[in-house]
Amino acid sequence: MRLVIACCSVDYEGRLQAHLPLATRLLMVKADGSVLVHSDSLSYKPLNWMSPPCVLLEAAPDEAEQQQGVVAVWLVRHTKTDDTLRVRIHEVLYDGTHALGVDPGLVKQGVESHLQALLAEQIEALGAGWSLVRREHMTAIGPVDILARDADRRHVAIEIKRRGEIDGVEQLTRYLDLLNRDPLLAPVSGVFAAQEIKPQARTLAEVRGIRCVVLDYDALRGADHPESRLF
Repeated sequence: MRLVIACCSVDYEGRLQAHLPLATRLLMVKADGSVLVHSDSLSYKPLNWMSPPCVLLEAAPDEAEQQQGVVAVWLVRHTKTDDTLRVRIHEVLYDGTHALGVDPGLVKQGVESHLQALLAEQIEALGAGWSLVRREHMTAIGPVDILARDADRRHVAIEIKRRGEIDGVEQLTRYLDLLNRDPLLAPVSGVFAAQEIKPQARTLAEVRGIRCVVLDYDALRGADHPESRLF
């Protein structure tokens, strides 16, 4: 990645027209060819940018630009649309290149597999006297995340999502329909568990007699203890 801190102005020409007047900014040139213009504000969002596929050409300023104090011009052209980002640099304060290597990608905490493992280990979080039957209980249409027994020894099918939406409720409903046809398991009730449950999903679940549970990932993994909170 190339990082340049420069006093510059920026013009975007193409499907839209945009102008950034002269100011000190951060110019980023990434390995994929993208060019981003950042200010020291607006969090992560660039002021302007050009996404790949694009080509960056660095040129000397023309006579008129030289008279305005321009020392270098970046011309970034998109190869499919001909949109153009023109950066006129008046002063370079920093110009460095850094090899970041291959990024392993974002590892999300609280993904469904983590939630499933934690809840299986702490099944009594759903109620005193609950016990785990098995994880990934197979049905003809796929595995139920957790099959458990409640305090009355009745079977409960638990579907776990990071974000609970209507599709998840429909999925659990199909599992329950199959499980309740098995005389060795019936009656089987349902629990829809997620870190966040959408209002529409909660309404549908309650109409169908499915209990909704919001999971506290930090509490399940021992990073936060609800009893120690002030509020």
